[in-house]
Amino acid sequence: MMIIENIGKQAIYLISSIGKIILFIFLFFKFLFQPKFYFRSNLKYFINIFFSSIPVIALTGIFSGMVLALQSYTGFSRFSAESAIPNIVVLTLTRELGPVLTGLMISARVGSSIAAEIATMRVTEQIDALKTLNTNFFNYLVTPRVLSLTIAMPLFVTLVDFIGVMGGYLVSVHRLGFNENMYLINTIDFLSFADYLSGVIKATVFGFIISVISCYCGLYSGKGAFGVGSATTNSVVLSSILILVSNYILTEIFF
Repeated sequence: MMIIENIGKQAIYLISSIGKIILFIFLFFKFLFQPKFYFRSNLKYFINIFFSSIPVIALTGIFSGMVLALQSYTGFSRFSAESAIPNIVVLTLTRELGPVLTGLMISARVGSSIAAEIATMRVTEQIDALKTLNTNFFNYLVTPRVLSLTIAMPLFVTLVDFIGVMGGYLVSVHRLGFNENMYLINTIDFLSFADYLSGVIKATVFGFIISVISCYCGLYSGKGAFGVGSATTNSVVLSSILILVSNYILTEIFF
């Protein structure tokens, strides 16, 4: 009986959380078109997360491209198909690895920061102070973060794609002995705009998921230091799971 009761409680909690997240998204779009739009807050937050995340994104891209080139060579050399390595590197990065790895890194780098910041404001009653001052805290705290991260993610993925391809180029030319001109020609000829566009669409969806989940976990955090820590952990875990799930759904759509 205890097991059944616990399962029932978990199911109720899950359904309740899904309902709250849907309502949260509805409120975001509702307040997005309000006359009171904090443009300065949006711009400031966008610049902050963009430039602070570039080093992490650059390292993710270059080492992903380098490892992908090495692993592709290990497999394709068995079938004498080494010439396909530039195609595999650019296709895998733009359509799959670029958006997914960027999403996971940003959920850990930016999403956790968003959740911890808002949860701390909730614990220290700063959100209550905003309500007292008759400030729309949702439009002041949530909207800039969701908009900034949703817009920044396609830029992050574009940067990862470029740096990743350059990483694959460096390994292929200087480590595996490829002709540098032929490598670049094969890469440019094989890449299509549809491949790049699918990755950008994925990145936009991932950015929206990360920002919404992080803001939600922060606003609905528990009390005290434990509540802040739990909100941060939950935001990263839930965002990562939803990124992987939505990645499959979007891949099926673009297939």
